Amino acid sequence: MKNARTNSLSTNLDPQWLDRMYNNRALVPDHADYFSRWDLQSRRVRSSLPCVLDVPYGQGPAETLDVFPASASGRSPADAAGAPVLVFIHGGYWRSLDKADHSFLAPAFAEAGTCVVVPNYGLCPAVSIPDITLQMVQALAWTWRHIGAHGGDPRRITVVGHSAGGHLAAMLLTCNWPAHAPDLPTDLLKNALSISGLYDLAPMLHTPFLKDSLQLTPAQVRLVSPAGLPRPRKGTLYSVAGGSESAEFLRQNQLIQQAWGQKTVPVCETLDGLNHFSVLEALVQPAHRLHQLALALLGK
Repeated sequence: MKNARTNSLSTNLDPQWLDRMYNNRALVPDHADYFSRWDLQSRRVRSSLPCVLDVPYGQGPAETLDVFPASASGRSPADAAGAPVLVFIHGGYWRSLDKADHSFLAPAFAEAGTCVVVPNYGLCPAVSIPDITLQMVQALAWTWRHIGAHGGDPRRITVVGHSAGGHLAAMLLTCNWPAHAPDLPTDLLKNALSISGLYDLAPMLHTPFLKDSLQLTPAQVRLVSPAGLPRPRKGTLYSVAGGSESAEFLRQNQLIQQAWGQKTVPVCETLDGLNHFSVLEALVQPAHRLHQLALALLGK
């Protein structure tokens, strides 16, 4: 495990180089094995673990979420008002994958006394990345308003996101919640964990395998690049990446601490020996540093 070093915005816009840096499926030849394993494990979890599936949080067909209540055996006396809540946002470059692919993450946290929420969102190019960001704002608003009915404590919400989901987790820390809806508190989201997150979206404008589906504009890049936004007034972000990821993902990981400072981003680490997909599996390994970081944010 290495401490992160700060780095500047990327200036290399060579298309072939960008494809090498950002095409994680090409970088991890056995990536399909991860997806198959996640799918199989997730199906088993949904058939065996108590859960409420496909709950609408908005009006769109993709605006649904799954809820996995905390295990009673994992609850502590401190959870009398409700269990802490982990909202997990999946990756897939805002254009692929689904909440159903990630149910496998729920048991490790439910058994530790945490209520787990896994939202879906619309996929590019049918929607834009700013649209997806607002969908996640809606999902968090639903969670704050309704999670009490599922045994969760709305005052203890943590967001964890992977890859594109890590980007969305960071964006949610910048949200002005009362401006979205007057019933929402300013401190709705206390903290977030971004795993292999993307904070500078400018390279996506020029990355061949991404640009046609994302259809980003320079104005959108400025709007939804967390590293270019003011430091959140409240909240804490932990940012991690796998030590075996590309130089660009390591730069992205370091960049957010440079942009927002150590007070807001006190943890910025690379985790040795992990690639873009195995780093997510480390999240559910109880003895792993990444799982312990998530528990720390949840107050467990």
